[in-house]
Amino acid sequence: MTPPAPQKSIHQRICEDIEAKIMDGRWQPGQRIPFEYELEAEYGCSRMTVNKALGQLADRGMIIRKRRAGSFVTQPQIERTVMEIQDIGTAAKAAGHDYAFKIRSMKVERLDPAEAERIDTAARQEVVRLTCLHIVGGRPHALESRLIMLDAVPRARFETFETKPPGSWLLEHVPWSEARHVIRAIAADATIARELDMPKGAPCLVLSRQTWQGGRTVTYVEITHPGDRYQFTGHFQPLKGTL
Repeated sequence: MTPPAPQKSIHQRICEDIEAKIMDGRWQPGQRIPFEYELEAEYGCSRMTVNKALGQLADRGMIIRKRRAGSFVTQPQIERTVMEIQDIGTAAKAAGHDYAFKIRSMKVERLDPAEAERIDTAARQEVVRLTCLHIVGGRPHALESRLIMLDAVPRARFETFETKPPGSWLLEHVPWSEARHVIRAIAADATIARELDMPKGAPCLVLSRQTWQGGRTVTYVEITHPGDRYQFTGHFQPLKGTL
Protein backbone atom coordinates (compact mmCIF):
# COMPACT_ATOMS: atom_id res chain seq x y z
CA MET A 1 0.00 0.00 0.00
CA THR A 2 1.33 3.43 -0.97
CA PRO A 3 1.76 5.63 2.11
CA PRO A 4 -0.35 8.81 2.06
CA ALA A 5 1.38 11.97 0.89
CA PRO A 6 2.51 14.17 3.77
CA GLN A 7 0.05 16.95 4.50
CA LYS A 8 1.20 20.42 3.56
CA SER A 9 1.62 23.00 6.27
CA ILE A 10 -0.71 25.98 6.23
CA HIS A 11 2.08 28.41 5.34
CA GLN A 12 3.01 26.19 2.36
CA ARG A 13 -0.60 26.23 1.18
CA ILE A 14 -0.72 30.03 1.47
CA CYS A 15 2.53 30.36 -0.52
CA GLU A 16 1.37 27.99 -3.25
CA ASP A 17 -2.09 29.55 -3.56
CA ILE A 18 -0.74 33.08 -3.85
CA GLU A 19 1.99 31.98 -6.28
CA ALA A 20 -0.59 30.25 -8.48
CA LYS A 21 -2.74 33.38 -8.66
CA ILE A 22 0.27 35.50 -9.64
CA MET A 23 1.66 33.06 -12.20
CA ASP A 24 -1.66 32.46 -13.97
CA GLY A 25 -2.47 36.17 -14.13
CA ARG A 26 -5.41 36.33 -11.73
CA TRP A 27 -3.37 38.79 -9.65
CA GLN A 28 -1.56 41.34 -11.82
CA PRO A 29 1.66 43.31 -11.12
CA GLY A 30 0.95 46.14 -8.72
CA GLN A 31 -2.26 44.57 -7.38
CA ARG A 32 -2.69 44.45 -3.62
CA ILE A 33 -3.17 40.95 -2.27
CA PRO A 34 -5.47 40.34 0.74
CA PHE A 35 -4.40 41.87 4.02
CA GLU A 36 -2.85 39.62 6.63
CA TYR A 37 -6.01 39.55 8.74
CA GLU A 38 -7.99 38.48 5.66
CA LEU A 39 -5.59 35.61 5.01
CA GLU A 40 -5.77 34.63 8.70
CA ALA A 41 -9.55 34.34 8.42
CA GLU A 42 -9.44 32.51 5.08
CA TYR A 43 -6.95 29.86 6.24
CA GLY A 44 -7.91 29.73 9.90
CA CYS A 45 -4.36 30.32 11.07
CA SER A 46 -2.27 32.71 13.13
CA ARG A 47 -0.75 36.03 12.08
CA MET A 48 2.69 34.43 12.52
CA THR A 49 1.88 31.75 9.93
CA VAL A 50 0.66 34.31 7.40
CA ASN A 51 3.69 36.49 8.06
CA LYS A 52 6.01 33.54 7.43
CA ALA A 53 4.34 32.77 4.08
CA LEU A 54 4.39 36.38 2.91
CA GLY A 55 8.01 36.71 3.99
CA GLN A 56 8.99 33.75 1.81
CA LEU A 57 7.13 35.17 -1.18
CA ALA A 58 8.82 38.54 -0.68
CA ASP A 59 12.24 36.88 -0.48
CA ARG A 60 11.54 35.22 -3.84
CA GLY A 61 10.62 38.54 -5.43
CA MET A 62 6.96 37.70 -6.03
CA ILE A 63 5.47 40.32 -3.73
CA ILE A 64 6.58 43.52 -2.06
CA ARG A 65 5.45 44.32 1.47
CA LYS A 66 4.71 47.92 2.43
CA ARG A 67 4.25 48.97 6.03
CA ARG A 68 0.58 49.77 6.75
CA ALA A 69 -0.34 49.61 3.04
CA GLY A 70 -0.22 45.82 2.69
CA SER A 71 1.47 43.48 0.21
CA PHE A 72 1.48 43.89 -3.55
CA VAL A 73 2.37 41.74 -6.57
CA THR A 74 5.84 42.83 -7.66
CA GLN A 75 6.04 45.29 -10.53
CA PRO A 76 8.54 44.34 -13.26
CA GLN A 77 11.81 46.24 -12.81
CA ILE A 78 12.71 46.97 -16.42
CA GLU A 79 16.14 48.46 -15.75
CA ARG A 80 17.12 45.49 -13.62
CA THR A 81 15.71 42.83 -15.90
CA VAL A 82 17.24 44.32 -19.04
CA MET A 83 20.64 44.29 -17.35
CA GLU A 84 20.35 40.78 -15.97
CA ILE A 85 18.21 39.20 -18.70
CA GLN A 86 18.50 41.26 -21.83
CA ASP A 87 15.40 42.28 -23.76
CA ILE A 88 16.50 42.49 -27.40
CA GLY A 89 13.85 45.01 -28.45
CA THR A 90 14.47 47.33 -25.50
CA ALA A 91 18.24 47.21 -26.05
CA ALA A 92 17.85 47.90 -29.78
CA LYS A 93 15.56 50.89 -29.24
CA ALA A 94 17.85 52.27 -26.52
CA ALA A 95 20.69 52.20 -29.08
CA GLY A 96 18.55 54.11 -31.60
CA HIS A 97 17.76 51.19 -33.93
CA ASP A 98 14.45 50.13 -35.41
CA TYR A 99 13.20 46.83 -34.03
CA ALA A 100 10.72 44.23 -35.28
CA PHE A 101 10.06 40.55 -34.70
CA LYS A 102 8.32 37.67 -36.46
CA ILE A 103 6.92 34.53 -34.86
CA ARG A 104 8.05 31.74 -37.17
CA SER A 105 6.33 28.84 -35.42
CA MET A 106 4.39 28.17 -32.23
CA LYS A 107 2.65 25.08 -30.88
CA VAL A 108 1.67 23.38 -27.64
CA GLU A 109 3.19 19.96 -27.11
CA ARG A 110 4.56 17.65 -24.43
CA LEU A 111 8.26 17.72 -23.59
CA ASP A 112 9.97 14.50 -24.62
CA PRO A 113 12.15 12.71 -22.01
CA ALA A 114 15.48 13.32 -23.80
CA GLU A 115 14.97 17.09 -24.02
CA ALA A 116 13.60 17.24 -20.48
CA GLU A 117 16.73 15.50 -19.21
CA ARG A 118 18.96 17.90 -21.16
CA ILE A 119 17.46 20.92 -19.41
CA ASP A 120 16.94 19.08 -16.11
CA THR A 121 13.18 19.43 -15.90
CA ALA A 122 10.18 17.09 -15.74
CA ALA A 123 9.37 15.03 -18.84
CA ARG A 124 5.97 14.95 -20.57
CA GLN A 125 4.86 18.29 -19.20
CA GLU A 126 3.05 20.62 -21.59
CA VAL A 127 5.07 23.44 -23.10
CA VAL A 128 4.67 26.19 -25.67
CA ARG A 129 7.44 25.67 -28.22
CA LEU A 130 8.09 28.65 -30.43
CA THR A 131 10.62 30.21 -32.77
CA CYS A 132 10.97 33.97 -33.12
CA LEU A 133 13.13 36.04 -35.49
CA HIS A 134 14.39 39.38 -34.15
CA ILE A 135 15.14 42.12 -36.69
CA VAL A 136 17.24 45.15 -35.75
CA GLY A 137 17.95 48.01 -38.14
CA GLY A 138 16.24 46.11 -40.93
CA ARG A 139 18.57 43.08 -40.67
CA PRO A 140 18.08 39.70 -39.01
CA HIS A 141 19.65 40.01 -35.58
CA ALA A 142 18.81 36.83 -33.64
CA LEU A 143 16.88 33.60 -33.94
CA GLU A 144 15.12 32.57 -30.73
CA SER A 145 14.00 29.02 -29.92
CA ARG A 146 12.02 28.95 -26.67
CA LEU A 147 10.13 26.61 -24.39
CA ILE A 148 7.58 28.05 -21.94
CA MET A 149 6.44 25.62 -19.25
CA LEU A 150 2.65 25.69 -19.03
CA ASP A 151 2.56 24.35 -15.46
CA ALA A 152 4.46 27.50 -14.44
CA VAL A 153 2.91 29.95 -16.94
CA PRO A 154 -0.57 28.63 -17.84
CA ARG A 155 -1.69 31.86 -19.52
CA ALA A 156 1.02 31.43 -22.18
CA ARG A 157 -1.27 28.80 -23.76
CA PHE A 158 -3.59 31.57 -24.96
CA GLU A 159 -1.00 34.27 -25.75
CA THR A 160 -0.48 35.02 -29.47
CA PHE A 161 2.64 37.20 -29.06
CA GLU A 162 1.34 39.44 -31.82
CA THR A 163 2.30 42.70 -30.11
CA LYS A 164 5.19 41.66 -27.85
CA PRO A 165 7.95 39.09 -28.44
CA PRO A 166 7.98 36.17 -25.98
CA GLY A 167 10.98 37.37 -23.97
CA SER A 168 9.51 40.83 -23.41
CA TRP A 169 6.12 39.36 -22.49
CA LEU A 170 7.69 37.02 -19.93
CA LEU A 171 9.77 39.81 -18.38
CA GLU A 172 6.66 41.96 -17.93
CA HIS A 173 4.27 39.29 -16.67
CA VAL A 174 6.14 36.42 -15.03
CA PRO A 175 8.38 36.78 -11.96
CA TRP A 176 11.57 34.72 -11.80
CA SER A 177 13.92 34.02 -8.91
CA GLU A 178 16.92 32.37 -10.56
CA ALA A 179 18.55 32.26 -14.00
CA ARG A 180 21.47 30.51 -15.67
CA HIS A 181 23.27 31.65 -18.83
CA VAL A 182 25.58 29.60 -21.04
CA ILE A 183 27.32 31.09 -24.10
CA ARG A 184 28.81 28.91 -26.81
CA ALA A 185 29.95 29.11 -30.45
CA ILE A 186 28.40 27.05 -33.25
CA ALA A 187 28.45 26.90 -37.06
CA ALA A 188 25.24 28.00 -38.78
CA ASP A 189 23.15 25.12 -40.12
CA ALA A 190 20.85 25.54 -43.12
CA THR A 191 17.92 26.90 -41.08
CA ILE A 192 20.00 29.40 -39.11
CA ALA A 193 21.82 30.52 -42.28
CA ARG A 194 18.52 31.16 -44.07
CA GLU A 195 16.87 33.00 -41.18
CA LEU A 196 19.89 35.14 -40.26
CA ASP A 197 20.92 35.83 -43.88
CA MET A 198 24.41 34.39 -43.54
CA PRO A 199 26.46 31.61 -45.19
CA LYS A 200 25.94 28.05 -44.01
CA GLY A 201 28.80 27.11 -41.67
CA ALA A 202 29.48 30.73 -40.63
CA PRO A 203 30.21 31.26 -36.90
CA CYS A 204 27.38 32.10 -34.52
CA LEU A 205 27.10 32.91 -30.83
CA VAL A 206 24.38 31.10 -28.91
CA LEU A 207 23.06 32.24 -25.55
CA SER A 208 21.22 29.46 -23.69
CA ARG A 209 19.20 30.64 -20.72
CA GLN A 210 16.97 28.87 -18.22
CA THR A 211 14.91 30.70 -15.60
CA TRP A 212 13.18 29.35 -12.51
CA GLN A 213 10.64 30.55 -9.99
CA GLY A 214 10.83 28.82 -6.64
CA GLY A 215 12.74 25.86 -8.09
CA ARG A 216 10.31 25.33 -10.98
CA THR A 217 11.45 26.00 -14.56
CA VAL A 218 9.62 28.92 -16.17
CA THR A 219 11.30 28.99 -19.58
CA TYR A 220 14.29 27.69 -21.51
CA VAL A 221 15.57 29.61 -24.54
CA GLU A 222 18.40 29.50 -27.04
CA ILE A 223 19.11 32.77 -28.85
CA THR A 224 21.45 32.55 -31.86
CA HIS A 225 23.31 35.63 -33.15
CA PRO A 226 25.54 36.02 -36.22
CA GLY A 227 29.09 35.96 -34.89
CA ASP A 228 30.21 38.99 -36.94
CA ARG A 229 27.27 41.18 -35.89
CA TYR A 230 27.05 40.65 -32.17
CA GLN A 231 29.11 40.50 -28.99
CA PHE A 232 28.31 39.82 -25.34
CA THR A 233 29.71 42.36 -22.90
CA GLY A 234 29.77 42.67 -19.12
CA HIS A 235 31.13 45.09 -16.54
CA PHE A 236 32.58 43.60 -13.38
CA GLN A 237 34.33 44.74 -10.23
CA PRO A 238 36.59 42.42 -8.23
CA LEU A 239 35.66 41.39 -4.73
CA LYS A 240 37.61 43.26 -2.08
CA GLY A 241 41.01 41.70 -1.56
CA THR A 242 41.10 39.81 -4.88
CA LEU A 243 42.96 40.40 -8.13
